[in-house]
Amino acid sequence: MPAHGFHASHEQFPPRRTWAPTCLSPPVRAFPPIDSYAFLSDTHTTALVGPDGSVEWLCVPEADGDAVLARLLDRDVGGGFALWVDGAPAPIRRYLPDTLVLESRWTGPDGTASGLDCLAVAPGDSEQPLRAEQVLVRRVTAGHGTVRLHARLTPRPGYGARSARWERAGAGWRAVGTPLWFVTDLTVTVDGGALSAEGELSAGGSATLLLGYGADPAGVDPDDLVERTCRTWRDWASRSTYDGFAADAVRHSALVLRGLSHDASGALLAAATTSLPETLGGVRNWDYRYTWHRDAALLLLALFRLGHGEEGRRYLRFLLDICAGQDLLAPLVGIHGHTDTERELDHLAGYAGSAPVRVGNQAVEQVQFDTYGHILDAALAYQQLTGDLTGDQWRLLRRHVDTMADRWREPDHGVWEIRGPRRHYVNSKVMTWVCLDRGVQLAGLLADDSSPVRRWRAAADELRADILDRGYDERIGSFVLAYGSTELDASLLRIPLVGFLPGNDPRVVGTIERVRRRLSAGPGLVRRYTVDDGLPGEEGAFLLCSFELVSALVLCGRQQDARVLFDQLMSYAGLLGLYAEQLAPDGVALGNYPQAFTHLALIEAALNLDLAGDRDALHAWAVRDQPS
Repeated sequence: MPAHGFHASHEQFPPRRTWAPTCLSPPVRAFPPIDSYAFLSDTHTTALVGPDGSVEWLCVPEADGDAVLARLLDRDVGGGFALWVDGAPAPIRRYLPDTLVLESRWTGPDGTASGLDCLAVAPGDSEQPLRAEQVLVRRVTAGHGTVRLHARLTPRPGYGARSARWERAGAGWRAVGTPLWFVTDLTVTVDGGALSAEGELSAGGSATLLLGYGADPAGVDPDDLVERTCRTWRDWASRSTYDGFAADAVRHSALVLRGLSHDASGALLAAATTSLPETLGGVRNWDYRYTWHRDAALLLLALFRLGHGEEGRRYLRFLLDICAGQDLLAPLVGIHGHTDTERELDHLAGYAGSAPVRVGNQAVEQVQFDTYGHILDAALAYQQLTGDLTGDQWRLLRRHVDTMADRWREPDHGVWEIRGPRRHYVNSKVMTWVCLDRGVQLAGLLADDSSPVRRWRAAADELRADILDRGYDERIGSFVLAYGSTELDASLLRIPLVGFLPGNDPRVVGTIERVRRRLSAGPGLVRRYTVDDGLPGEEGAFLLCSFELVSALVLCGRQQDARVLFDQLMSYAGLLGLYAEQLAPDGVALGNYPQAFTHLALIEAALNLDLAGDRDALHAWAVRDQPS
């Protein structure tokens, strides 16, 4: 395995690892580990493929839509698309380099076979750079000997609430009342809502299974679909010129982020899934198929730094469109700017019995002032990098800076969305300061003499003094979760990362050390908090915060410690280089998957380590002092 890498060469595959740990209880053993799933995307929807070759998650018509394949959340009720070779164990798998195309290899008693799975994607245009073909392609080719191939497709619309009904449609089949269609060159039989296909392949022979969720592309060439998908992903990946620290992992994480980005709107999904548990068997199960504004600036800066400026521009346009439509900013939005009411799906048992399964997210109703800081931070970074902010865009941003100048003394619900009363969370105060500070900087860059800069600057100075007075506890030598509290919060690690204080400030160093001691959840891992959040069970280590600890250590001058920690965190990735949101003490992945912010924090940590020898560049990165 290459340094800080995760995929093998074209010729070699990673060693096989058991994917159903026998140490787990029987209900959990029925489910593969969360981080053993492969992630597919056409930037319009997403799919997850289990280690046995079964597609267990697919939403239509878009990534936040109905999960017609949801076996991920219920082994009995959720639909699936199984694919297997007679007598063969689970396949060995990898991604084809610089793509989200999954390659699998089976070894059966009488022969071998290899397969390619992808959600087909093609080049688009200037408005929509990638275009979804709206079809899941499964292509299997026999190697030597003969293999018998089987497939079983059981979509269940309504998140598994009802069975599909298949009817013939031209050369294939259509699931009545859904956008789904199916075409294959294997022999097909239908039994109720289940469609089965099988056939024998000899050396060099191939079989194709196409599951579409749009118009039936009659006569489409599956080899062209796969080849075009590989070429499209590789063309996108090749735009990046980054060859610095952990370049393989950074490029792969950038691919994951692109796969989680919506083709039409430019929104970034926090994850592809809903209700993968933060505690196995527990109730901490949330819908993450939404865009959170947390670290919006970091995403934009990372995209530009890696050579993907067009995606950065599209994401900022999405953010500003949201700002234009909201007087008070919600902490999250759907891919088209709206958010569904949270509800529970009682007919699904949940991953490993973790119920309830939820769709929609109640956190949209919360007040989270950090949102304003993230958006203004992103706008400043964008203007410094491009100089392209328009007058209309600046006017709507000014409105939100004014809001924070008026409301910074109020409590909010905090970045972690604890479902309780509002408090004066220190991270929220810091990010409100970021909003005011970036507003002042933007006004200067735009030569806007009409902005109430003097009022913003005075509010920022007063707020900063308030944070240093009430958010830092001299007795314990650390910043704290909230005013009047002695609890810790791992989001405090971002204090130097947003330029509120230098990384080597003793108050920052003390906070880093206390987080490492008090929030430790295993080697290299930290929890986000220990305060009682009103929910039963205990969540695992928060991987976003663990990677942010790497960045904080770099900024406080402890590069060697940061590098050791980064290497430790890299070892926690699944075999396909993907991360969930959290990790249990026993190494079991928890939470929704793949998690955008984990991969984004990985990129941030690698970029900071890449700049580790240049303190001026690190400081500029933290305070968004980017050259135009």
